[in-house]
Amino acid sequence: MRDVERILIIQTAFLGDVVLTLPLVQVVKDFFASSKIDLLVIPRSAEIVRTHPAVENVIVFDKYGMDKGIGGFVRIVSRIRKQRYSLAIVPHRSLRSALIVFLAGIPLRIGFDTSAGRIFYNKTVRYQKDIHESERNLSLLQALGIHHSARQLPKLYPSQEDSKQVDELLRALGIADTKRLIAISPGTIWNTKRWLKERFASLAKLLTDEQFDIVLIGGKEDEALCSEIQSLSSSNKVYNTAGKLSTLQSAELIRRCKLLVSNDSAPMHFAVAVGTPVVSIFGATVPEFGFAPLGRHDVVVETRGLQCRPCSIHGGDECPIKTFECMKNITEERVFRKVTEVLERSSA
Repeated sequence: MRDVERILIIQTAFLGDVVLTLPLVQVVKDFFASSKIDLLVIPRSAEIVRTHPAVENVIVFDKYGMDKGIGGFVRIVSRIRKQRYSLAIVPHRSLRSALIVFLAGIPLRIGFDTSAGRIFYNKTVRYQKDIHESERNLSLLQALGIHHSARQLPKLYPSQEDSKQVDELLRALGIADTKRLIAISPGTIWNTKRWLKERFASLAKLLTDEQFDIVLIGGKEDEALCSEIQSLSSSNKVYNTAGKLSTLQSAELIRRCKLLVSNDSAPMHFAVAVGTPVVSIFGATVPEFGFAPLGRHDVVVETRGLQCRPCSIHGGDECPIKTFECMKNITEERVFRKVTEVLERSSA
């Protein structure tokens, strides 16, 4: 089995899901050292995996854009078929992902037993709800007789050009020393997974009072939010970098920081993948879903004991019962204490 020539792994969900698929990619490469492993992802995720040494090719499937509809689906199936893969491993549980590998004629197709397209796989593996997502993905290898028990963290590989761009940004901001640099990522797609902007601003002020510099991290969609937090902090040591860096460059900036404070969103997984400790704030969702940060010093701050929590798998646009207690009950002082504790432990 180790002489499999070409392997396809499909993960067309969110960016964070792709990062949590990397442990699977890495172990597959370790086991099938001479195989070429390709990764099928959506456009936003492509950049973050292009430089990964375990990935031969990144195939972009723009399922919400130019590849939307039957025409785009047929094109991607045709493209996959031409590659003549021997093995497909599909952690993504959609019907579309299962159909792609089936119609592309890949002889060995592995997915979860809860997949909407499970009938299109030759082998399925039980989806375990009570383990971390990266471990769930690795469990797919059981279908090949591979049982990987050691903890496997994702790894990201910013390029020299990414490093150069971060150097230039820090120089432009006037940040010469990163020894007391902390990153804050306040954005997320789902409003109920977002801690209050006023709390982020107050936390930033508490940290700058302790002589830390703060970089606010996010995409272009987070520029306004980060700008407001910067203004609310009333500190000239809080810098807005949202929209100024690519995804992998943001990961490189996080790598240079002493710590990241984040909602339950993709940047916390970036931090794990570059070795930066994380203090993650969970609201509508819970760590038991399997998406908490896995680093040695990482911690989750949450409001326990609420009957309404979790209110959904991904979060939503607004609190279903209009109280938003899960986030409102988390104070800036509490998060500040956790940041201090993690910094002390990680620096010891």
